[in-house]
Amino acid sequence: MSESMLKMYVSFAGIIFLFIAVGLILLSRHKLKGVLSIVTGALAYIFMILGGLIIFYIVFSGPTA
Repeated sequence: MSESMLKMYVSFAGIIFLFIAVGLILLSRHKLKGVLSIVTGALAYIFMILGGLIIFYIVFSGPTA
């Protein structure tokens, strides 16, 4: 597998993490109450940070040869 294809798949993982984060934040704010809301929100923000770091790495690592 070439480096370009690997970067593409890693970027897809980052995008999926960001979509999961959005869904979990909406779920925790509107549907859940109490401790479950806090746990879901924390998990959502972990996904958001991971997705952001992945996208940041892919964008600033530059083009492949």
